[in-house]
Amino acid sequence: MDSLTLQDRINRGQGRAARHIGAPHDLLRPANTLEPLAPANRILKLHAQFLPLGGRHTHPVVFGENLWEGIFDAAYTRPGDLLRNIDNGTVHFIAAQQPLLPVLCVHAARRLAISRAAAASTPGLNAYGATVTATETVLASFWPAAIVVGGGQGTGQSGIASDIPSGTWQVLLPVSLNVTLRIGDRLTDDLGRIAVIGSTELTDLGWRLQAQQANT
Repeated sequence: MDSLTLQDRINRGQGRAARHIGAPHDLLRPANTLEPLAPANRILKLHAQFLPLGGRHTHPVVFGENLWEGIFDAAYTRPGDLLRNIDNGTVHFIAAQQPLLPVLCVHAARRLAISRAAAASTPGLNAYGATVTATETVLASFWPAAIVVGGGQGTGQSGIASDIPSGTWQVLLPVSLNVTLRIGDRLTDDLGRIAVIGSTELTDLGWRLQAQQANT
C-alpha cells in the first residue's frame, strides 16, 4: 500500500470517528486579511473533535495549552484553515497536516486587530513622531489567535518602584494571515488590550509573535 492510499484511509477513518464523537463545525478559508470568520469564507460543514496532544483524555487541559490534535476528515482541509464550532463558536486553526501524522491544531480563543503606524511624511524633522491612531493602517481585523500572557519585564512606564511592569504576549496566528508583520506593529484584542510586537517569526505552522503589552 502506497503512502497516498494510506493517508486517504486515515482521513476516512478520522472522518467516521468525528461523526460519532465530534460536533458540527464550519470550515473557513480566509480570502483576505479582513474578517476571516465572515460567512463568505465558509467552504463546507464537517464534524470535528479536538484532543490534547497525545490523542487521549488522560489529564485535564491546563493554562497555556493551546495545541490540540484534530479529529476530522483532513482530505478537505489544509494548514491555515479555520474550524468554528457551530454550537458554541469555539475556533481552532490548522497548523500542520504532515503525512501520516495527527493533524496539529491551535485553539484560538482571542480575536486580534493588527495595525501599523504611518511612516514620517517628510525626511528630517517632522511635526510629531509618535503613533497617532488616526493615521494607522489596518493590516488585519478579527483574526483568531492564541495568546499566552507572560510575566512583566523591566520597569513600568513611570519608572517608580510601585509601578507594575508590562506583561509579554506569546501569540500564535495561522499561516493564512497573508501579511508581513513587523516589529512595532500594534495588536488589539477583543478584550481591549493593546500590545506592540517585539519579535516575529513566520514558520510552516504559522506566525509566532512576542509582544509587549501596553499599560494604557
